[in-house]
Amino acid sequence: MNAIIAAPKLAVAHLTALELGPMEWVVEAARAGFDAVGLRFHPTSPGAIAYASPVGSPAHLDLRRVLVDEGMTVHDVEFIPMLPDIDVASYAPMFDAAADLGARCVTVSGDDPNASRLAANLAALCELAARYGLRVDLEFMRWRHVATLQQARSIVENVGSANLAVLVDALHLTRSGGNPDDVRALPAGMVRAVQLCDASPNDPVGVDATILEARTGRLPPGEGALPLSELLDALPADTAFSVEMPLPSLPARDRLKLAYRSTRTMLDAARLRRESRGASRQ
Repeated sequence: MNAIIAAPKLAVAHLTALELGPMEWVVEAARAGFDAVGLRFHPTSPGAIAYASPVGSPAHLDLRRVLVDEGMTVHDVEFIPMLPDIDVASYAPMFDAAADLGARCVTVSGDDPNASRLAANLAALCELAARYGLRVDLEFMRWRHVATLQQARSIVENVGSANLAVLVDALHLTRSGGNPDDVRALPAGMVRAVQLCDASPNDPVGVDATILEARTGRLPPGEGALPLSELLDALPADTAFSVEMPLPSLPARDRLKLAYRSTRTMLDAARLRRESRGASRQ
């Protein structure tokens, strides 16, 4: 395990400034210093903010152009709730758009109480994603049916698809009772990406408060109580880093600059600590 390399590329999740449409989002993320973005192509729930981008549409062509102009890549597209009645085939246009923009993966959540049905639908979604060269990352959250790292691990192992992994969000890991040692214990290849942020030491009480914190109450990395240094030490060397830091008290541009600056500072400090430990053992 050694997730920190010199100046690792850094992506930013669209939730950080979801009020920005895709083109403005890419420009502002690039201006803040990020190397890649996530794109919210599908809503987390009916009526929630999302920006569909059908291949061939003027908006999609403009988005593809601005990515090139800004030297940015797409890390992931989101968000697919794996509900009991999910129509897997209906996500083909979303995957087509993701692949056309060079995305690496699509993020999903486990929202079905029937584990067997969830596994079957997830296997079908992975098969569809594979046709577009995409990985599927299952994100666990305390208020969903797949609520913990251990539940996510069980589902991924049950499905057995080569392009299925667990997405570790630093906030969700702690709030669901997990810790970095749990991440370290995962089989090789199960974690490909992590979402970084920080949070208060006070655990929110109840589902509503937990959701509110996740969507509006995160803190810049290094300014809270989450065990981020330990998490970084537990991650595989090829882990992709993304920041998810919605903080509506700040304007979007300032929020992005703070997200980049604080995360880069934390990653640099982690690298220096590791180098210092290595030198002391020589």
